[in-house]
Amino acid sequence: MPFRYLEDIAVADVAFQSTGETLEEMFIAAAEALLAVMLEDPGSLGKNTEVRIALENYELDLLLFDFLAELIYYKDARQLLLTIESINVETGGDRFRLEAIARGETIDRSRHPLLVDVKAVTMHRLQASKTDTGWEATVVLDV
Repeated sequence: MPFRYLEDIAVADVAFQSTGETLEEMFIAAAEALLAVMLEDPGSLGKNTEVRIALENYELDLLLFDFLAELIYYKDARQLLLTIESINVETGGDRFRLEAIARGETIDRSRHPLLVDVKAVTMHRLQASKTDTGWEATVVLDV
């Protein structure tokens, strides 16, 4: 599993660490962790709606923040739960750029038992960094 929940960081929130050999794998693992917090069976999610996401930021951890916030926005504004089909993160110049294709479907409570409602990504302990084995991020979600 490319993510694990962290019990000792936040009492009333949900914290997780995502890892990957590449930046893209780390971002996908973070999106998987977010979905697993909200949805009892992420594997039950259909893929009949496509969403393209394009973001940029000067800081990698803030790009991850923006990316997860975008997924939460689609859940709140359009009732869409999304998985990441493809993603590309570039580190050129003075900023990071992300382009992703997400697929999912509208929430159907009869088919998608929900767990908790994630309200937001927080800045508390947010970090994304290179490690000896790839990339690692720590994220706290406000639930």
